[in-house]
Amino acid sequence: MSWIDDPAFAEDKPFGPQTLPYGVVETANGPTVAVRVGDHALPLRPIADEFTAELAELVTARSLDPLLAAGRPAWSSLRARLVELVRSPAAPEGAVLVPLSETRALLPFTVGDYVDFYSSRHHAENVGRIFRPDQAPLLPNWTHLPVGYHGRSGTIVVSGTDVERPYGQRKTDDGPVFGPSVRLDIEAEIGFVCGGPVARRVSTSAAADHVFGVVTVNDWSARDIQAWEYVPLGPHLGKSFATSVGAWITPLEAFAAARVPVPDPGHPRLDYLVEDVHWGLDIHLEVFWNGTLVSKPDFAGMSYSFAQQLAHMTVNGATVRPGDFFASGTVSGPDKHQRGSFLELSWGGKESVELDGGEQRTFLADGDTVVITATAPGPDGSVIGLAEVAGTIRAAGD
Repeated sequence: MSWIDDPAFAEDKPFGPQTLPYGVVETANGPTVAVRVGDHALPLRPIADEFTAELAELVTARSLDPLLAAGRPAWSSLRARLVELVRSPAAPEGAVLVPLSETRALLPFTVGDYVDFYSSRHHAENVGRIFRPDQAPLLPNWTHLPVGYHGRSGTIVVSGTDVERPYGQRKTDDGPVFGPSVRLDIEAEIGFVCGGPVARRVSTSAAADHVFGVVTVNDWSARDIQAWEYVPLGPHLGKSFATSVGAWITPLEAFAAARVPVPDPGHPRLDYLVEDVHWGLDIHLEVFWNGTLVSKPDFAGMSYSFAQQLAHMTVNGATVRPGDFFASGTVSGPDKHQRGSFLELSWGGKESVELDGGEQRTFLADGDTVVITATAPGPDGSVIGLAEVAGTIRAAGD
C-alpha cells in the first residue's frame, strides 16, 4: 500500500515503483530534479531531508549533472532510498505530486560528446539495398565493429520540442539544388546517458559503471540531404539539425531482468568486444505517426550492446565523461512492421504507408507528429517503462 494514489503507479504499469526514471521539471522555484511515479512527477528538493547529506546535495540540484558525476554507488543508494519512500504507506513530509500534464519537463542534463551508432543489421542491410542497390548491403567491416559517427550535441532537444525542417543540398537529374528537405524521416533508437568518473578504454565489463540510464531517441534524418552528402565521410547536415530524447531517464539498474545476449555475428569478436555478461536489452519500441501505430521494432535484435559500443568508442584512448551521450542507431527487425525508419517502411519512397483515415504517406509533412514509446520486462513479471519521445515538424524557416 503506497501513499501514491495513481492507477498508473503499479508494477504491471510501465512507471510503477520498479522503474522510477529521473527528470528535471520547471517549478516556481526553478528547475528541480524529480522522479516519475505513474502519471505524476515527484520533485525531490522538497523531501531532501529524507536522504543522507551526500544524496540530498544531489537531489537539490537544478539538473542531473551532479548525480551523473557521483557514480554508481551513489546511484544505487539513491534508487534504494527512493524505492523505500514511494512504497511507504505514509508520504514523506513535504512531498508534492504534480500531474505530468501540469509540468514542463526540461532537458535533464548537459549533453557532452554525442555519438550515434548503426548497430541494427536489419536496418543496415535495408539502407544498403536502398542507397547502394548494385553493391553488397553490408560493408566488410560492419560485423566486426560497431559503426558510428560523432553528432552535434548542441542540437539534442527534449521530447516535445518542435523540429524545423532543415535546409541542404539534394541531388537532381540536373545537378544539386538547395532548399528544404523533401524526404524528412525519423529513426527510432535507444540512447544511453553516461556518468561516473572520467575514463579511457572502458572495458565491456566496466561499461555499467559509466552508463547512468536509458532513454528513447528519435534521430531525425533528412534522407535526400544524406544521400547526396554521405559519400565518402558519412552523415553531416542530413543528421545534425535535431535529435530528440525522452525527458525521463530510466536507470540502468531497472533493466536487470531485461538483459539478453546479442545475436551471434557468425565469427569471433575481437577480445575488447567480448562480454563476460550479457548486455543486450529486451526493449520493445512502438512508433506512432500522427497517432497511427506504424512500427514495432525490437531492440533485442541489435548486433551490438551498449557495453560493446562504449568499449569501441573509448578503445582508442578517447574519454567518456559525465553527460556524454550515445545512441544505438535505428532499431529495425526482419519484418516490415518492425522497420524503425520511414525510409525503410516506404522502401525509399516507393511504397506508401497508410495512416488512420486512409492517408497515404512516404516521408514527413509539415505538421506531422511522431511519438516513440518503449517498454522492457521487469522483475517478477512487471514492466519497465521508457518515457516517450515526441516531436512535431515545423515548416522550414528563413
